[in-house]
Amino acid sequence: MTDKPERVVLIGVAGDSGCGKSTFLRRLKDLFGEELMTVICLDDYHCLDRKQRRETGITALDPRANNFDLMYEQIKALKEGQSIMKPIYNHETGTIDPPELVEPNHIVVIEGLHPLYDERVRALVDFSVYFDISDEVKIAWKIQRDMTERGHRYEDVLAQINSRKPDFQKYIEPQREFADIVLQVLPTNLIKDDKERKVLRVRMLQREGKEGFEPVYLFDEGSTIYWTPCGRKLTCPYPGIQFYYGSDVYYGRYVSVLEVDGQFDNLEEVIYIETHLSNTSTKYKGELTHLLLQHRDYPGSNNGTGLFQVLTGLKMRAIYEHLIAKEGKIPTPV
Repeated sequence: MTDKPERVVLIGVAGDSGCGKSTFLRRLKDLFGEELMTVICLDDYHCLDRKQRRETGITALDPRANNFDLMYEQIKALKEGQSIMKPIYNHETGTIDPPELVEPNHIVVIEGLHPLYDERVRALVDFSVYFDISDEVKIAWKIQRDMTERGHRYEDVLAQINSRKPDFQKYIEPQREFADIVLQVLPTNLIKDDKERKVLRVRMLQREGKEGFEPVYLFDEGSTIYWTPCGRKLTCPYPGIQFYYGSDVYYGRYVSVLEVDGQFDNLEEVIYIETHLSNTSTKYKGELTHLLLQHRDYPGSNNGTGLFQVLTGLKMRAIYEHLIAKEGKIPTPV
């Protein structure tokens, strides 16, 4: 049990299915602990079940398949310290189950397709991340998962991706504009005409000018840096690894950009990278590397995906502590 929260901090985690949200949420639990954090999957606010969606041709990505009024009322109630009776969408049966009691907690994470879609819900969110996976990588990941693990045919996988695309572009993708951090996963620039998509270029776009949020930077804040680390200090497989840091404009706002293209051979050596990063919001030297090493089996741990997920989690912890400091003491599980 934890003490009753004086201030509920609301975190939004947005993106398409299969883009890394679940791995990120596991990383967040390392930072906050399960006692202080409650996760709400926004699929629970589907107002059309699987059968109804099939009959009407309305996808789960379409706002018409979701009850945003109820979502707003319940998230607002939680943020104000009130308990709610949250509906449950059963992913196995595709039906809507009886509701469950959810109590307010120190950190409430709303994750799913639409956490930043409704402007009323968006106004309640204290900090947010959007997972932005490029089409090329998304197709490669989905084909790998659905063909290898589920025995689906290539044509069927591609058809399923393409059938979702119009609604994704219309309703999900525009939420990138409102996120405090956008994690982009792109094809590598290090291999010409790469088709395997095993080597990735990952970018961390960090909003500038948000209270309590200091973007991570490499070497010299505000500069433009292209960095190829020393091969004796950071061993990497072909085709090597490259870092970039600089400023950019994204949806009309200034953002600080960190980029890693390539992957690490030895996670222990990430400490070398960590010592060159500033504003990481770590509590001690090596915490970033330690958090990566804790779950070296998680997807993306050997490239920028894991590195930036951990950095985003550290930033969320810093925002939480900044907001709580205004109210009084930071709680600890008992």
